[in-house]
Amino acid sequence: MFKKFLLAGSLLLAAGCTTVPITGRRQLSLVSDSEMNSLAMTQYKQTLTTAKLSTNSADVAMVRRVGQRIANAVEQYFRQQGQSSQLDGYQWEFNLIDDPKTVNAWCMPGGKVAVYSGILPLTRDETGLAVVLGHEISHAVAKHGAERMSDQLAAQLGGTALSTALSQNPTTTTNLFQEAVGVGTQGLLLKFSRRQESEADHLGLIFMAMAGYNPEAAIPFWERMAAQSQNNTPEFLSDHPADATRIADIQRLLPEAMKYYKPR
Repeated sequence: MFKKFLLAGSLLLAAGCTTVPITGRRQLSLVSDSEMNSLAMTQYKQTLTTAKLSTNSADVAMVRRVGQRIANAVEQYFRQQGQSSQLDGYQWEFNLIDDPKTVNAWCMPGGKVAVYSGILPLTRDETGLAVVLGHEISHAVAKHGAERMSDQLAAQLGGTALSTALSQNPTTTTNLFQEAVGVGTQGLLLKFSRRQESEADHLGLIFMAMAGYNPEAAIPFWERMAAQSQNNTPEFLSDHPADATRIADIQRLLPEAMKYYKPR
């Protein structure tokens, strides 16, 4: 185990690192954006092939409308920072999966988004949905999936390059990718670290505010999720921060997010 930590450290120095937008946190980066986006495209197509897409035109339109507004805000933020190249290869796509029992949503690298209909009763309206999509899109643009993939390549495959890992251990590598981006074989959210979850909350508040959604709506949404989790923890809450901690953190971050808010 100690050798693995030494290896991860040496890889970090050798490969360099990327920086998360807004928070400025540095993260290990052994996987290129193009590699992650390519894997995401394949996985997304497979998911949509096996899933039942919603035929509720109003709900589908809402998911795509809110998603595109958040995506536009993300692009605006990166453009203002002179970092539009960070989104190279992104082809935004938003789909609503008809699954009323699954309280979930996720965004893959490259902007491939899925929302499960089971979360809509808790989002209630467009602003509640913006909380969810802001959070999930933030995971992607903060490159949390690539960070997790890098960590796992270092720990499990000795820092093997992704292309080599795919050719030598395709099944293992595909499983690592599914875990890294938060999508399992059944399309369910897996665990990001609590640090990454908190970071996605932070970025998500700002992106939804830039999109014209009131970030103050995040507090009642997470309160509803907390009440839901008392009896049956949704997959969406997998390894998320404790309810009270999350709400306190959001309250602390709201003044910053409100600076970006311009109602539409």
